[in-house]
Amino acid sequence: MRVAIAGVAESDLGEVPGKTVLQMQGEAALAALADAGLQLRDVDGIATAGGEGIYAPGMLMAEYLGVQPRYTDSTNIGGASFVAHAGHATEAIRSGQCNVVLITYASRQRSQRTRALGSIGAASGPLQFERVWGLPAPVGAYALAANRHMHEYGTRPEHLAEVAVATRKWAGLNPRAFLRDPITIADVLASRWIAEPLHLLDCCLVTDGGGAVVIVSEERARDLAQPPIWILGHGEAHTHLGIASMPDLTTTPAALSGRRAFETAGLRPEEIDVVEVYDSFTITVLLTLEALGFCGPGESGAFVSGQRTAPGGEFPMNTNGGGLSYCHPGMYGIFTMIEAARQLRGECGPRQVEGARLALANGTGGVLSSAATLVLGRD
Repeated sequence: MRVAIAGVAESDLGEVPGKTVLQMQGEAALAALADAGLQLRDVDGIATAGGEGIYAPGMLMAEYLGVQPRYTDSTNIGGASFVAHAGHATEAIRSGQCNVVLITYASRQRSQRTRALGSIGAASGPLQFERVWGLPAPVGAYALAANRHMHEYGTRPEHLAEVAVATRKWAGLNPRAFLRDPITIADVLASRWIAEPLHLLDCCLVTDGGGAVVIVSEERARDLAQPPIWILGHGEAHTHLGIASMPDLTTTPAALSGRRAFETAGLRPEEIDVVEVYDSFTITVLLTLEALGFCGPGESGAFVSGQRTAPGGEFPMNTNGGGLSYCHPGMYGIFTMIEAARQLRGECGPRQVEGARLALANGTGGVLSSAATLVLGRD
């Protein structure tokens, strides 16, 4: 049985001081269901994670929406969680556990003026051995990975800046993006250090916002409002929690999740038309491109050079503006799926990738700790 993304939506984005996390999730959920041509009574599966220390988020979200699901998934592996939820929902639907799974997420990090990310901010468990030395979380971990990549492969700050500049160009075409003014490589390099070698413009936004994705069986997909976006392959992996335990600072678990996703889809990286990857920091993108097989180890700096990933480039990536310029409410992975689905439906206006038939969405969680990958396609 094939399984599809049938509906996608965001809540209000940017700075949303007047709404709770539940309100934003509910707003996105209702919009995604309406996008699919479904109603709450059709939902028999709920998946969600995170959200300001909420106990049992799946049960809370179901109660808030008035849904009594047959299937619930509250897996939390950081920013990769929602891409993982889509993979889990695919298998749950195929096994007959449910037919319509609603995935939701929201956060108010900007309104709360915090960058706290639950366990990542807690000096307990293995993290106590890092925090005591003053390593800032999560940016310090990504700075360690960036420095290692530079040491091993000669990657330069200019290579990182290429990602930020290209992503901002895509944001300029997206009216919902938080930052849209053009930037240059020189601007990125002139912005203040956050954790060397990462500058301010190498780092993702801190915004409020939420999103929702509706996953359905092939039988339900055929008579809905939108053309189905088929989940062709999926994979997930995690290799560590604290950065000190990362097996190789230059190889992320996307090497495992991506391989599995491509294998189950029966496709190769070079066949993908549009790529949406988690861009918590510019180094995240370079490492992810290598792990997914779009280029070889140490080749990502050259791969993104010359604005290759920008509008008009030969490798369209993060076409909504990404976590660097569009939005980043703490756990960004759900937005990679939303944009990938919209690109394959051909509804992205000036940022539309012409003729896109195959897309990849990849989430990253923790400190390069987890990864989940989807390969998506349209009829």
